[in-house]
Amino acid sequence: MPVSYSSPQASIFKSLENAETETNSEFPVWVKKFISEKESQPVENPPASLMQCQYKNQTVYYASANCCDQFSVLYNKSGNAICAPDGGLTGKGDGKCRDFGETRENFKTIWKDARTRT
Repeated sequence: MPVSYSSPQASIFKSLENAETETNSEFPVWVKKFISEKESQPVENPPASLMQCQYKNQTVYYASANCCDQFSVLYNKSGNAICAPDGGLTGKGDGKCRDFGETRENFKTIWKDARTRT
């Protein structure tokens, strides 16, 4: 059962959980929808970003938290939340993927909101 978080990112993904991957695309459909949704909202502080990496032999996506004391969320390739590797009141996430920072591989930014606040 997917992990549920009450954050802006989680609400975006709630509607995207069943999105399928395009066969001729580098990224799953839900990633494109995530970016489109973020770009349709006011600029976050810090700006929203989405990273991709390998974790426990699978491709995952790390969505940064938009402010203090909120969870960053790790999603699988289908857009389902796996865990919160960091953030929250303790800054240590939800404890379900404590080894993420040490064991992830090929961590790269695939999108960062380049807009500025007005």
